[in-house]
Amino acid sequence: MSTSTTPAPPGTQDPSPARGAPRRGRRIPARTGWRRALRRDWQLYSLAILPLLFFLVFRYLPMIGNVIAFRRFEPGGSIFGEEWVGLRYVQMFLNDPTFWQVFRNTLWIGGLTLLFCFPVPIVLALLLNEVRRRSLKRFVQSVSYLPHFLSIVIVAGITMQMLASDGPVNHVLGRLGHEPIRFIQEPEWFRAIYVGSEIWQTAGWGTILYLAALTTIDEDLYEAARIDGANRWQQIWHVTLPGIRPTMVTLLILNIGTFMAVGFEKVLLLYNPLTYPTADVISTYVYRAGVESNSFSYAAAIGLFEAVIGLVLITSANQLSRRTVGTSLW
Repeated sequence: MSTSTTPAPPGTQDPSPARGAPRRGRRIPARTGWRRALRRDWQLYSLAILPLLFFLVFRYLPMIGNVIAFRRFEPGGSIFGEEWVGLRYVQMFLNDPTFWQVFRNTLWIGGLTLLFCFPVPIVLALLLNEVRRRSLKRFVQSVSYLPHFLSIVIVAGITMQMLASDGPVNHVLGRLGHEPIRFIQEPEWFRAIYVGSEIWQTAGWGTILYLAALTTIDEDLYEAARIDGANRWQQIWHVTLPGIRPTMVTLLILNIGTFMAVGFEKVLLLYNPLTYPTADVISTYVYRAGVESNSFSYAAAIGLFEAVIGLVLITSANQLSRRTVGTSLW
């Protein structure tokens, strides 16, 4: 026995839903959604207060001091300078031959650091990923990670002791019949010393990041590659490297962004007046001009110039990576 429904007469509407029932398609305002999320997860958001305060106090507020790059600043006077001088200090360092020598040194050391220090952690991570003995793998990891946790002062001290005129390196050279080399006093050796110590100190930490990225690669991809007849090198090239490519691109963009900001502390500890022709970089030049010579406005103009170049580099690298590889920081 079937029942039929009588259609509603024309002009009538369906009964309205209950007053408390939600309506379909109704969007919650963004402000209400943010307040609801804040009330729900306020413990998580509270963890970000201290990092935000740190960046606000030590990163963003000091940017106000860049105004003295365009004003004449005198110690003991106004923190924003005494009078407006425009681009006077910019013209001063652009016409200074010493600045351009320092600028070339910065490009050389930054380029060599990027060229050698960036691929070494990738190679080390790939090699450790192929090691099957866990004891050997842990030993190599511990040895390579240790220098990262040492102070830069300790790293510089070890480097200077190893390369001293009566140090172990010259002792070995003497046993081989070679004359002692003054590594620390010779300008042509400084770049090699800096890059070598940087590789020794940072390679292990970079390896941690790439090993963590390697754990996210699906093992089924390796199985499919082996079924297709791929050997270990082909698996690394077609499976492993594409799997860690986002991490590689992210770290490359960050390294390019700090290209001009070559390690100030290590250069300051390793260099001396004899090695200024190849060792003096923008950060150490700014330190001597600002702190030692009290030319704060001149140093601020150079620092602002360096920051603008770094901003342009990281923005360009991010855009280029997005268009070519499809991975970017923002």
